[in-house]
Amino acid sequence: MTSQIDRRRFLRRAATAGAGLTAAGAAAGAIALTHHEGDGPRHETPSATAEFRWLGVAGWRIDIAGETVLVDPYLTRFPVGIASGSFDTATPLRVDPAAVDPHVGTPKHIFVTHTHWDHFNDVPHIATNTGARVFGTLTAYHLAQSMGVPPSQLSTVRGGEVFDFGSYTMEVVGSLHSRTASYSMFFPGVRVSRPEPPATIADLPEGDTLNFQLRIKGGPAVFFMGASDFVERNVRGLAPDVAMLAVNSSTATHDYAARLMRALDHPAKVVPVHWDQFESPLQNPPPLGDSDRKQLDAFVAAVRAASPRTEVVVPDYLTSYRF
Repeated sequence: MTSQIDRRRFLRRAATAGAGLTAAGAAAGAIALTHHEGDGPRHETPSATAEFRWLGVAGWRIDIAGETVLVDPYLTRFPVGIASGSFDTATPLRVDPAAVDPHVGTPKHIFVTHTHWDHFNDVPHIATNTGARVFGTLTAYHLAQSMGVPPSQLSTVRGGEVFDFGSYTMEVVGSLHSRTASYSMFFPGVRVSRPEPPATIADLPEGDTLNFQLRIKGGPAVFFMGASDFVERNVRGLAPDVAMLAVNSSTATHDYAARLMRALDHPAKVVPVHWDQFESPLQNPPPLGDSDRKQLDAFVAAVRAASPRTEVVVPDYLTSYRF
């Protein structure tokens, strides 16, 4: 009898599924995959056209049947002192249109997992320039208004919502932000009313955290994370075919990868995100310091140990992946 993992396995495997996979071995070019359900013979059945491009950090551009959707688009990637070991919480916010605009298209919807600068900084610029609707927490709602986005373009969500956009649906999943080695987090807090326009990265708090699950009608289900923690009960039953999972930077969250893989019912494919050095412009292969590489490799190893039949693909920037 074919296992559930087999039922959701894609027919073509990416070249990056080798045991020593790291960022340097990421797949290049388009990867075409098909979706299968049931125990019978596999057939390559047509699905809605979908193309996925990693924008760095936890950001994605998804083009579905003529529409563009963004998740956590952050492309300005200005230095904040992390790479140099002198993290500056007073770093001024700024947007680089030359770095952002060529890669976001004309999005119809933007989904925000949380409002830290490396997820939210570029969102108001994109929304005001394109008219895209922004889906996020109450904090995202208030911050976006203070940064010039009209309320008519903002949709507040909490988790549990399932939106139907015709050729795809998007489910909102309540989640948690990752923790540092000291069990804390940078810039906690929420905004329950419209604040003064934020000026520094510390003015963009976490603001509660969400995950999202995209279901393409006639195609795969794809899970998106923006931070490396989760509410186990909230993700059970989602059973995505593909999971864009945040790499954990500490061991503060117990048994992170194994618990996550079990809760997600062992996705056929895992794509690690939020492991790159996001203070430098996009270039392939993504450059990695020794500690970042160790964290990435440890996460990949933990996923493989917990779910040996899951394929892990470490993405390249702006590379087309098709499901």
